[in-house]
Amino acid sequence: MKIRLIQNGLITQIDDLDETRTPPDNGFYWIDATLFDLDVLQPLFGLHDLAIDDCLDEEEQRPKLEVYHDHYFIVINHAEFRDQDIFLREVNIFLGGHYIITVTKHPHGLYPRLLQIVREEELNRPDAFLYHLVDQIVDQYFQVMEHIEELIEKLEEDILLNVRKTQLNQIIGLRSEVLYARKMLLPQRDLIDALHTKELPLIEPRLRKYFGDILENAVKIVESFETFRDLIGNLREAYHSAVAGRTNDIMRIFTALTTIFMPLTIVTGIYGMNFEYMPELKSRYGYYIVLAFMAVLGLTMFWIFKRKKWL
Repeated sequence: MKIRLIQNGLITQIDDLDETRTPPDNGFYWIDATLFDLDVLQPLFGLHDLAIDDCLDEEEQRPKLEVYHDHYFIVINHAEFRDQDIFLREVNIFLGGHYIITVTKHPHGLYPRLLQIVREEELNRPDAFLYHLVDQIVDQYFQVMEHIEELIEKLEEDILLNVRKTQLNQIIGLRSEVLYARKMLLPQRDLIDALHTKELPLIEPRLRKYFGDILENAVKIVESFETFRDLIGNLREAYHSAVAGRTNDIMRIFTALTTIFMPLTIVTGIYGMNFEYMPELKSRYGYYIVLAFMAVLGLTMFWIFKRKKWL
């Protein structure tokens, strides 16, 4: 657990947790905690039992805002894209009058940039800190969207150049990831809308329009994931069309080859009969004549098919 006293952008490390009981004369406390610290933090700040249960629950929580007597509980998802998978990392936030507590289950890289913003913006209130934290989390989705767009473009190009069975597995996997992220993005949009529109005493009214700016980005992200779902559907149709086209090409080649060999088979079948009186069998050059005739016939048919682009 890391405890920081933030005063007009000045960050001071605090070692004694008991100091956070009393509001500072200036600024607020930011407590970066783990799940194991909740047993200590709950009685100290009077955190609600249901919020603690949500933090400890092994299942991922949907983004939401819970308003309690003297603090708010916020669940929001931070996104990462790695190895063609979308990872949603739950960030639990307790917002009080003089403190903000962040609880995460997985490590992430949000805080270095956030500390830089604290210094640059000279933050002095926990609600302003909340705004910048939510803004950073939402901005991460644009990086994820760029990776998804690149992957879709690459898949589309690969399908057009050389269709393979592994591509279908990639398409199905990516579609599953996008649908899962979209399912979480809808309540996250509603969460940010609540921060923008609801009257919340612990958040200054002037911050509402700033949360409105984040809401616009959240709506864009949801719309983009809707578009991704459609594009992936188009990819799957393109894959099946490419497979069907490839199958048709193979069948066309086999049909053309069968057609070429059909008259040759008739010729060999005729001269393979065991009749005693077949004048051509007695010909001295009959064998070579028949072979030449078969070669000319086969090459002629091959040339005709090639000219008609059947081969």
